[in-house]
Amino acid sequence: MSSHPPRSAVTDRTTTSRENQRHRTRKDLLAAAARLLKQGRTPDMDEVAAEAMVSRATAYRYFPSIDALLVEAPLEGVVPSPEQVFSADDDSTDPIERIDRAEAALHEACYRNEAQLRMMLAASLDRTAKGATRDGIPVRQNRRTLLIEAALAPMRRSLSKPAYARLCAALAMIFGTESMIVFQDVLGVDKKTARKIKSWAVRSLVSAAMKESET
Repeated sequence: MSSHPPRSAVTDRTTTSRENQRHRTRKDLLAAAARLLKQGRTPDMDEVAAEAMVSRATAYRYFPSIDALLVEAPLEGVVPSPEQVFSADDDSTDPIERIDRAEAALHEACYRNEAQLRMMLAASLDRTAKGATRDGIPVRQNRRTLLIEAALAPMRRSLSKPAYARLCAALAMIFGTESMIVFQDVLGVDKKTARKIKSWAVRSLVSAAMKESET
């Protein structure tokens, strides 16, 4: 019997590796631009590419213009990282409490940076509407998934792979900029009330997933 993994598994790992690399490259460009902005400079694409140690062509693959890059760069670092929400000495194991804590942290960050987030969202929607996106290149930086996965770490092994992916996707719709806009622009709900509703929603989703895993 062959000891090699199935071809589909190898393909999945290769695809995931490429996707992760693309997100890292995009993040490196944003971080480089953010560093230059903090120095009081308004860099051009050549300067950002050099700072990120990638080619100018690579930079333009990820961002169609320097303006598209600079509208998002100020957000780099303002979204709490998993390490900030769940410190190294954090021994909490309740995924319901942890997911609520993660959402609360991102909720505060979104409302604190609302204007910049709206500009970033408008720019990404404009690129998508104009068909200016490239195959495989992320249009947006996925910051929420890292928080969600860190929060769910204690229950990761109790869920099947499809169930875990489904839960993360459902939670992603509640975390972040889009839900803030729905609450404010569509529903006319204030920040405090929105937070209470989102707390109920994320807790309910994780609780439902835990009950499913038990059965």
